[in-house]
Amino acid sequence: MNFDILNARESAVRLEGTGLKGSDLMGCWQLQTVWSKGSQTANPFNSWMLRSLDARLEIEEGSGEDGHDLHLCNAVNLGPIELKFQGPGSLKGKRPLLVFHFDSVMLRIAGVVMLNKKLAVPPANRAPFFALIERNPDGWLAARGRGGGLALWTLKD
Repeated sequence: MNFDILNARESAVRLEGTGLKGSDLMGCWQLQTVWSKGSQTANPFNSWMLRSLDARLEIEEGSGEDGHDLHLCNAVNLGPIELKFQGPGSLKGKRPLLVFHFDSVMLRIAGVVMLNKKLAVPPANRAPFFALIERNPDGWLAARGRGGGLALWTLKD
C-alpha cells in the first residue's frame, strides 16, 4: 500500500469520518507494514520483523460492560512462544477512534501458560488508541496509533 494514498485517505477521514462500526473490525488482522511517526517511507526491517513474529490484532465482540463493546488481543509468536496482551475497547467519535487498554498479559510456551498477569488500567487521557483510516472491502485495515505511527493490517482467512 502506498503512503500517499493512505495519507490522502487519512486527511479525508479527519473531515468526514469513516462510518466504521465495531462489526466492521471483527477478525484477526495480520500486521503487514508500519511507518514510523513523521516518515513517508515504510520501515522495511520493522515490518519484516513483525510479520516474522506473526504480529496480529484480534478484534471480537466484547462484554458491553462500561461501554466496552469490543475485546482486543495483540499477540506475537516466536516458534512455540506466544506473548499476548488482552483487554476491552470501544469506538469513540466520528472518525472513529478505537480506544482500548490491555488489562492482562499472558506468556505461553508450547501451549503451557507460564505467566498470566493483570495489568493496571491507564488513566483515560493516556489510554492507547488507533485513529482508524480505512477498513477496505479487499481485506485491509489502516490506522494511526497514539504515538503517531501508521500501521497496515490484512484480514487473516
